[in-house]
Amino acid sequence: MLEVTPILELPFNSFKPNTDIKQQRMYLRHLEHGGILFLPNLGFNFTADEKCFLSPDWSDGKSKNIYLRGNERNIKGAKGNTEELAAMSALIERYSQNATTLITHLLPSYMPHAKPANTSLRCIEAAGRNTSWRKDDRRLHADAFPSKPTHGERILRVFTNVNPHNRPRMWNMGEPFANMAARFLPKVPNYSRQQAKFINTLGITKSLRGEYDHIMLHLHDLTKADADYQASAPQMRFEFPANSSWVVYSDLVLHAVLSGQHMMEQTFHLPQENLSFPDACPKNIIERLVKRHINC
Repeated sequence: MLEVTPILELPFNSFKPNTDIKQQRMYLRHLEHGGILFLPNLGFNFTADEKCFLSPDWSDGKSKNIYLRGNERNIKGAKGNTEELAAMSALIERYSQNATTLITHLLPSYMPHAKPANTSLRCIEAAGRNTSWRKDDRRLHADAFPSKPTHGERILRVFTNVNPHNRPRMWNMGEPFANMAARFLPKVPNYSRQQAKFINTLGITKSLRGEYDHIMLHLHDLTKADADYQASAPQMRFEFPANSSWVVYSDLVLHAVLSGQHMMEQTFHLPQENLSFPDACPKNIIERLVKRHINC
């Protein structure tokens, strides 16, 4: 496994960066091996009328995010009248278009294979949120979705800190995924297709959960639940300043969001066959550790 410096800083200040093939290959190699592409000069501008939405008061109180869901693009997690919800939706959609443009220029080999998923506006402070340990993103974890199996598709995310008070978003980044997986895989219970069918029938999952998603979800929970691991695992702290952006495979990079308020985020799903370095993806790492094929 390639050892990478976690943060690769890029100088671009536009969502349409001018890059060449050599640069694109370097970005792909870094990203797919567990690094983060950091753009300290790339912010997202709000219009004067949109700045009022930089407040947790617009949340419906049921979700930590205001977001447009996948292909539906109906706004969720927000409260307001019809006109206000339409304005919030337009703001979030504009960010989605910018994030898609960024990936198109930085990582053009991913297009048109990358599938845009949720786009969110996050205005609730990460520090001090009262939540269960399983939902506590202040604990080191790799992303996995309990209700939305990925079936092996990667989770690529673009983040932008839009804090209007010039405050950073603080992350801890953990050890390589392979190290964490080697520690926790022996504790993952055996996959049961019958159980997967049962919870899908109940509507707990939106599609049938395969063995890969079963393993990823248990790794997510096992790392978060292990207090000793959270305290002693190798971690690197990094501040993403206001008006900066970053790109990361959040299913590969162990991360903990310690603090920060006001952020935009776009998720993409990418099939493994469209990766440039598929050996570095979580599925192949897990298969090497368990020495067998894992179904998605």
